[in-house]
Amino acid sequence: MRILYDASRLMSRADRSAPTGVDRVCLAYAEWLLSRPDVVTIPVRSRKGRLVAVKADWFRRCVADLRSRWNGAGDAQGDLAHEAHLLAALTAPVRPETSVISPPPGPAAEKPADKGRVLKQFFHSRHVAALPDADLYLNVGHTTLHDPTALKDLEAAGIERVVLIHDLIPITHPEFCRPGDGDKHHARVANTLRHASRVIVNSAYTEHELRAFASREGLPQPPVHVAHLGLEPAFGAGEVFAAPRPYFVHVGTIEARKNLALLLTLWRRLEERLGEQTPSLVLVGRYGWENEAVLDHLQRSPNLRGVVHQASNLSDVLLARLMRGARAILAPSSVEGFDLPAVEARAMGLALIASDIPPHRELTPEAELIDPLDGLGWLAAIERAALSPPTVPAARPAPSWPAHFEIVARAIGLEPSSPLAGVSKGL
Repeated sequence: MRILYDASRLMSRADRSAPTGVDRVCLAYAEWLLSRPDVVTIPVRSRKGRLVAVKADWFRRCVADLRSRWNGAGDAQGDLAHEAHLLAALTAPVRPETSVISPPPGPAAEKPADKGRVLKQFFHSRHVAALPDADLYLNVGHTTLHDPTALKDLEAAGIERVVLIHDLIPITHPEFCRPGDGDKHHARVANTLRHASRVIVNSAYTEHELRAFASREGLPQPPVHVAHLGLEPAFGAGEVFAAPRPYFVHVGTIEARKNLALLLTLWRRLEERLGEQTPSLVLVGRYGWENEAVLDHLQRSPNLRGVVHQASNLSDVLLARLMRGARAILAPSSVEGFDLPAVEARAMGLALIASDIPPHRELTPEAELIDPLDGLGWLAAIERAALSPPTVPAARPAPSWPAHFEIVARAIGLEPSSPLAGVSKGL
């Protein structure tokens, strides 16, 4: 089978030292396609609404480089120094005087990387050559979809169109997203429903939201396949980070829907109650939209100084070590489509305190689930865990990429039993 794989998002992440959840999915799909002997993978990207081919040999090297970088230690000396400061703060015998906090990125710092990315795309894309013949187009990164041109062209050419929808949050909860993101995502999802041959979703909750949106908008409903996302091997059994004082971990982009302002307000109250016994909190993730409330807490609250730390660009290996050593993983989000860190925590057999929302009830039902608006309930649960290690339910069977791709293979007409060793090894 000849598959056009939309690499637009992966190419835009070529300079990143750590991935988001969607980035992980894009990389896993690229590795899966490249590992199959019965697939000819044709990488493409969007250019002015249309698809252009990417050089296959360069793309293969790019995929291998991203895997090596995201699995291993950060390449940049700044990342390594930041990791060392974080570990030193967590292992200090007494509360540090200051917190370890990543500086928010400024526009000037982003320009060189953006320029380099554009140059890479320019030199490794064919701008005028027609796309080669193909059987199927696969898009798992939400890119390209806001403009229907590419999907329409593929449909007219008789090429099957398969799209993975991660969530509908910008549509259902636009207050948590950048202005304009709701309209843009509305276009992506509507174009997908109008022109895709079939849709893959990461949870039953996302399927429910997708079908509800289609019904409200009077749009077609192509076949939908629920396939839970797989976990990286780093998030299994392994080394535990040992710290003299208990600490908690939250993993995810620092943005409004993650409910971190509430979490930091609770940590201030914990510090007022527990003083020097206050556990540490590590926020692992990049800065996202509407992070001002979180930054104000981190930078200005004396009660959180030396107690709450923030880190971005951690390698998977270090992140997994930190998660294993935590008293509990915290996931207080107001809304999610899947919540990969929460699933990783339960697959590792870790204590998880999570918001009582549909994806957590579906994917992590053994967690201690608390309404995301119940501040006193969250405070009590965290304080109990801080003072005494919680009883942890048995690890939940981990969703795997091979199982995910079995579902995808059947959906697109590939032989499910085709060897997946390359994906398992690569991941």
